[in-house]
Amino acid sequence: MVKKYIKFLTKATNQHGVHSPFVYRLVTECIYKKTSSSVLNEFEYYKKILENNHTEITITDFGAGSKVFKDNKRKVSDLVSKVSVSKKYALLLNRLVNHLNINYALELGTSVGLGTASMCFNNINIKVDTIEGCDKTLNIAEKQFKKYFNQDQITTYCGDFSDLLPLLSVKKYDLIYFDGNHQKEATLKYFKECLKAKHNDSVFIFDDIYWSNDMEQAWEEIKNHAEVKVTVDLFQWGLVFFRKEQEKEHFKIRF
Repeated sequence: MVKKYIKFLTKATNQHGVHSPFVYRLVTECIYKKTSSSVLNEFEYYKKILENNHTEITITDFGAGSKVFKDNKRKVSDLVSKVSVSKKYALLLNRLVNHLNINYALELGTSVGLGTASMCFNNINIKVDTIEGCDKTLNIAEKQFKKYFNQDQITTYCGDFSDLLPLLSVKKYDLIYFDGNHQKEATLKYFKECLKAKHNDSVFIFDDIYWSNDMEQAWEEIKNHAEVKVTVDLFQWGLVFFRKEQEKEHFKIRF
């Protein structure tokens, strides 16, 4: 992974190498922008509660498995510290929701809900549908959601993505966050299903695009898809835009 990151850095740029006005604003007004202290405090408080939860649960994993854990028994606190969205990207997710005026979001892979919550901090108008395959982790997330958010702000679904996505893709989403399966075939399958749910200004976020050679191949196929116009590679994440008014361009941005 270190070699992949070094290779990425040799090709990546900052805002000064971006000539698209849309992407330039995205980089300067969102990606590189400092998060407000109120959101930062909310995030850290919310995360601390989960970090102090040492309940052990048995995970049901429908994806590629874990590179961190050796078995399916894990403490909630370990899930937060080792596999949940990092602070850096959780705060970026919050800024993206604000910058892009996201009202309806779909998340594939709730886990213990830190990413879901990050979308909602100080964004009271957003409605999030979130899918999780493991009922035990979803139960942890739901308990937190009920304490901190309006009842109608987050809707949870438990089950296999393949079963639930056809039911949800009849809706239109401003943002779809793919964070639940790190296999090429599954990622591409979910991407194609979710294309039904996009509109011109939607953004898709793919987590761990360099997780494996298969995920890199999936990312390349997504970039080359006819409906994809702009991609922003942040190494950890790949952002996908469908704006018909844009020329097809791919950017690698240091973050």
